[in-house]
Amino acid sequence: MSPETASAVSQKAAEKAAVQAKDLEKALRRVIRGKDDVVRLALVSILARGHLLIEGVPGVGKTTLGQALARAIDCTFQRVQFTSDMLPSDVLGISVYSAMDQQFEFKRGPVFTNVLLADEINRTTPKTQSALLEAMNEGQVTVDAHSYELPQPFLVIATQNPVEHHGTYPLPESQLDRFLLRVRMGYPDPQAEREILRSEAGASQIEAMRPVLSGADVLEMQQAVKQIRVDESLVSYALEIVRRTRTSEFLSLGVSPRGSQALYRAAQAMAFLEGRAFCTPEDFKPLVISAFAHRIVVNGHYASTLKKSEQSDQVLKEIVETVAVPI
Repeated sequence: MSPETASAVSQKAAEKAAVQAKDLEKALRRVIRGKDDVVRLALVSILARGHLLIEGVPGVGKTTLGQALARAIDCTFQRVQFTSDMLPSDVLGISVYSAMDQQFEFKRGPVFTNVLLADEINRTTPKTQSALLEAMNEGQVTVDAHSYELPQPFLVIATQNPVEHHGTYPLPESQLDRFLLRVRMGYPDPQAEREILRSEAGASQIEAMRPVLSGADVLEMQQAVKQIRVDESLVSYALEIVRRTRTSEFLSLGVSPRGSQALYRAAQAMAFLEGRAFCTPEDFKPLVISAFAHRIVVNGHYASTLKKSEQSDQVLKEIVETVAVPI
């Protein structure tokens, strides 16, 4: 096969995958009303091989999003309600001694799934939160010196209540850095809420959903996303924003190299969802806050009337406005 023919075949495959991704997005939007941005970021997260952190009050559809996504891609789903008395073994699993076999047998925990909803993750202790670090970063868990591979694709959708709520533990920086993106999921607008009331109950809609893709299709898309071209000017643009977070007088902690990679991969996924084989500035710029806000720490010198949880967004907006966009 000549290079030209191979390129044409590759382009057709990419176009077909982009159409499938659009169908997936439409299926999710029929269930998650009025939250198109959250649906898009959830798809960006799984296509970029990352994880999503959703902040919001209870009852706005966070659990429904995880269930609908798992059903739409014909994958397994597990939900873990995090509480203050949970142990790491409640998430990962535990080795149990079998008297019959006279050896320890590993009982897998709920983390062994394709889509894991870690509900109210900031209501459990840092020790239990840290149980997810290896799973999110390496796609495996280690228990009693034995490593176990997790199913692929693997996506963690973690939800957290606003930090001002009673009984919450702030997520440590090491945990936050494992999330590709963070998004706030507020109340729906009046029209969307009217549609929710007029439609069938959310659980019924999920039960009626039919798979749009398979897990194997998602893995193929993840490989296609890696091939999305990113011009050097866009790399320089992203790194300049990162550099300014590290030198800003308003921040005591800037974006890590893992954060730089997160923005790069997320922009590639965004371009893929738009049906392009290359990135543009419009793939990078809108993702800066979602990719970086949870990775930075605002210092005490930043005076603002905003809530503490929103100050990082404002600092990033000011930084982005001062960085020239590539033409």
